[in-house]
Amino acid sequence: MISIALPKGSLEAQTLQLFKEADLEVKRTDRDYNPVIRDARIGKVKILRPQEIPSFVQKGYFDLGIAGIDWVEESGATDVVEIANLSYSKTGEGNVRIVVAVHNSEDIDEVHRIRPGSRVTTEYPRITQRFFEGLGIDVQLFPSYGASEAKVPDLMDVVVDLTETGSTLRKNGLKIIGQIMESHTAVLANRESWEDPGKRKAMEEIRTLLMGVIDARHQVLLSLNVPSGQLEAVIDRLPAMKKPTVSRLHGIEYFSVQTVVTKGEVNALIPQLQEAGAEDILEIPITKIVR
Repeated sequence: MISIALPKGSLEAQTLQLFKEADLEVKRTDRDYNPVIRDARIGKVKILRPQEIPSFVQKGYFDLGIAGIDWVEESGATDVVEIANLSYSKTGEGNVRIVVAVHNSEDIDEVHRIRPGSRVTTEYPRITQRFFEGLGIDVQLFPSYGASEAKVPDLMDVVVDLTETGSTLRKNGLKIIGQIMESHTAVLANRESWEDPGKRKAMEEIRTLLMGVIDARHQVLLSLNVPSGQLEAVIDRLPAMKKPTVSRLHGIEYFSVQTVVTKGEVNALIPQLQEAGAEDILEIPITKIVR
């Protein structure tokens, strides 16, 4: 059995949804920090602050943990093994960025123009200190415990914050003048656990289920019927993971065709298939793709 630490807070909803779609549903109540996953491979499950998870995984308190790479860097727990990039953030898909921002009223457009002695607030003091030391700028660092953007310019001169689109910073009258790093949500493994054959097998199987869901979110299954005379014209327009599945319909000169298509292609593809002779086109959601 393996133990897993899941993130509380901004990544919580996306993570719990992912596990549910992978048929690894986390059973818990709002105040339950000791949930269970009814799977023979999984023993202990904890829901913790993502800031803590990399360190706990590195120390061996958990075999697996889910957290952002930003917290791996901030905690200094870099001796963990990233076994999967889940590529989602608190609101959806994609990476996030740790950026440097100042108030719009500041005549500063680049980070090297930040004045020595500036007050900098951030939830990432280790990353921020290393960044400004690298620039050779001596700043006053103030650790933040939330709403960092609201402290500029009244209390602070500069904010170093995590953002997806920058919209929250802009709403608060701030402008981004630099980027420190990109981050993504990752599955992290304890190094010793990853080197244990039994635990590694369990972790790889859990990873396969999670990544199967991530992959499926970008794909749909198309099923269509095609008159035999138009089959090749339709096949020519169809993408597929390997080749489309083609089978003859009973008693008539028609074929049934199935293939997997990227969601971003499907709206443009369906009219093309109709034009080529396809009929009875069904777009079917996929829950997992295991390659």
